[in-house]
Amino acid sequence: MSRHLSLIDNFIINADRALRTLAAGGDMTCERPSPARPLDEADLSDSERKQAAALMRVNHTGEVCAQALYQGQALTAKLPQVRKEMEHAAEEEIDHLVWCQERIDALGSHTSYLNPVWYGLSFAIGAGAGLVSDRVSLGFVAATEDQVCKHLESHLEQLPITDLRSRAVVEQMLEDEARHADMALSAGGYNFPTPVKGIMTLVSKAMTQTSYYI
Repeated sequence: MSRHLSLIDNFIINADRALRTLAAGGDMTCERPSPARPLDEADLSDSERKQAAALMRVNHTGEVCAQALYQGQALTAKLPQVRKEMEHAAEEEIDHLVWCQERIDALGSHTSYLNPVWYGLSFAIGAGAGLVSDRVSLGFVAATEDQVCKHLESHLEQLPITDLRSRAVVEQMLEDEARHADMALSAGGYNFPTPVKGIMTLVSKAMTQTSYYI
């Protein structure tokens, strides 16, 4: 029989996950090896390396936010099945988080210094969506993943053509995120109206633009 977790238990678990998510080079491990590993490292110019690192830093921040969103939603989900789906989605996103970290390290750069801020905001938004209803929570997942897919598509256009390692990571992330969006809608997620998605786009742009530089 599974043990019922108290409020303190959940606080400790989520605090631990937050620390491991935000700790550069933390002990998180991925289930799937990075798609970049079989490929040779490209001989990039300084400007190309800087550009690739900045884009992968944005992607890493997106995965930090995804972890926070899913954990917040899982904490407040009404139905056990929805809670399990949120927790499973967070586990899948760990692959992306580790892959982006590996690429940033290989490119000799750093993750965003603002990640703790974005994590806190994303966790609060996720928990709030879960408090409203599971349908809204799932709809938020779908809308968020749609935003992520758009960013990843633009990054494929901006990454140096010879940086096959970064491109492989982004391509696999794009495939996974599109599948997550479809799964959220299929599970009964609310399809947000265009004005709401427009606001989400503005918030997403603020996050990506600051993470690109900081």
